[in-house]
Amino acid sequence: MVIQYSSANRIRFPVYELDSGNWERQDGILFLEDKILDDKNMQGDTLGVLRMQTPHKNLSPLNKQVDTLRGVLKSDKKHFIDSNGFPFIYEKTKFSKLKYYRIKRVIQKDVCSLLCLEGVKQKFVVPRPPPDGVRYAGLLHVGELPWMLYNYSEDKPLDTRRKV
Repeated sequence: MVIQYSSANRIRFPVYELDSGNWERQDGILFLEDKILDDKNMQGDTLGVLRMQTPHKNLSPLNKQVDTLRGVLKSDKKHFIDSNGFPFIYEKTKFSKLKYYRIKRVIQKDVCSLLCLEGVKQKFVVPRPPPDGVRYAGLLHVGELPWMLYNYSEDKPLDTRRKV
């Protein structure tokens, strides 16, 4: 199945990068070429639980975990499997503006931080504060509205665009 940014809410994170899209489901088992990705014949609701329970030994390794949609956008791969065992192809179809804003302040919370940017009303939740010396944050936009924190920068780069 092909997923785009507008249907990304169907994905259950974390997702795992796959080397190819040559998968096939047969008798409840999802194969990637000649290795097993998922075994729906086992009991459980996540990919990890199902993989741990399967008696099959030729499991395809899942080496690269991606925790957010931002990670999917930045990945050089386009084939993934999510935590429900749903394999998909992420297709970048639309360009989004990438604008840089000065970081006004960072509010420390117990388990996360809030990023306040000059000229942007909403605050962005980040798992940890940006590194020292970082003064700008790049935001992807949908239309004219800020959508997603994309990256940090010490100096203000030129505004650009990214395919999402």
